[in-house]
Formats: sequence, structure tokens, C-alpha cells
Amino acid sequence: MNSHRTLRAYLSGGMEFAKGEGSDWRMEMDAWIRKDLQHTVYNPNVESEAFLSQKLPNGRFRELKQENIDLYVDLIRELVDSDSREIVEKTDYVVCYWDESAQRGAGTTGEVSMARLTRKPVYMVTAMELQGIPGWVIGCTTKVFGSFDELKVFLLGKYAAKQG
Repeated sequence: MNSHRTLRAYLSGGMEFAKGEGSDWRMEMDAWIRKDLQHTVYNPNVESEAFLSQKLPNGRFRELKQENIDLYVDLIRELVDSDSREIVEKTDYVVCYWDESAQRGAGTTGEVSMARLTRKPVYMVTAMELQGIPGWVIGCTTKVFGSFDELKVFLLGKYAAKQG
């Protein structure tokens, strides 16, 4: 990691099966990381919304899964490619919120796998018992926290001291 470059966090977690696409925790962490760590943030809620507003102005993305599966798959593939490139090429660390919605979906597993492949740390927040989380996901995780407050303390200790 180049100390002359601003670090970048990727916010990974359930969207498709999450309440509000998982935007609540992401908005909070996005603001905190920018303010307290002065890192940049890739927030998939913001990025997906911008992408879909260009590609699908009527905003009926989830309905496409039933109404036009071919278009849905095309759009999903573009999102997968974009998010994967973000992790591989631009991200320094991943903040992962693992809950029932992440467990039901596949994107979070893919994101932490990309991070693991490219040796980017994955900091997971979860209230779930580790025994209930897939071994693959645990294997991709660098450190597990029981709350976002615990994660924030860790991130401040790890990254705030290195700011110059």
C-alpha cells in the first residue's frame, strides 16, 4: 500500500434479500470511514443506483427477474464485472456485514473471495455464530467483529495512526 495514496474501503454485504438493499449500515459506515479515517469508500448501493438509473430509468430492476430475465442477467453481469474490478484493482480492504441476507445471496461470498484472492483484508461484522457461516466465507475473512463499534475501534487503531 502506497502511503501517498488515499486508502479505499469496499462495503460488502447482502443487498438482494436485505431490507432497503442493505443501505442503512452502508450509509453509516461510508460516512464514518470518510470522516474518521479519511479513506475513500466504494458503496455498492450508491454505485448500483447510479448505474441502474442510467440503464433502467424506470427503476424496476428487481421486477426484471420475473419480467425480462435476459435483460436482468445482462445488467447483473455488468454489476458483477464492475464490482469485481473495483475490489481487484482499487480496493485496499473490505468491510463485510454478514447476516441472513448475505447468507441467502451470493454477491457477498463472491466479493470476499475476490478480496482473498488478491490478498485484501476482509473485516467482517456479524452477530451470527461462526459455526453457522459457510467455511468458505470464514476462510476469506481476516478478522471478525461482533459489532460495528468494535470494528471502528480496530480500524482507528490500524489506520488512523498511519495517516500522515
